[in-house]
Amino acid sequence: QVQLVESGGGLVQAGDSLRLSCAPSGRTFTLYAMGWFRQAPGKEREYVAAIDQSGSITYYADSVKGRFTISRVNAKNTVFLQMSSLKPEDTALYSCAASTVVSREVGQYDYWGQGTQVTVSS
Repeated sequence: QVQLVESGGGLVQAGDSLRLSCAPSGRTFTLYAMGWFRQAPGKEREYVAAIDQSGSITYYADSVKGRFTISRVNAKNTVFLQMSSLKPEDTALYSCAASTVVSREVGQYDYWGQGTQVTVSS
């Protein structure tokens, strides 16, 4: 069992930056690829970024490519999502998730956090 806790969300203005953190519990962090997803009110959950177990391979949704960076520090059991040049359309509940394979598919992820709210005002 892996429990995930996100932090770092908040209310920012368009163009600002924000860094989200996700801290999984347990000693098996390095077994899992990690992903960030987001869900805006009335919309389906959307893939944002993913990173493999070593941190050497990353993937991004086209909507955030060049603005967001996913990274992980295995020694600290933490995965990050650095968000820059934020736009109002980035407003959503951001959740991290763990999977045994790096994927952009929601169904591939076995464990999910409760999420942290990001609100970007124009």
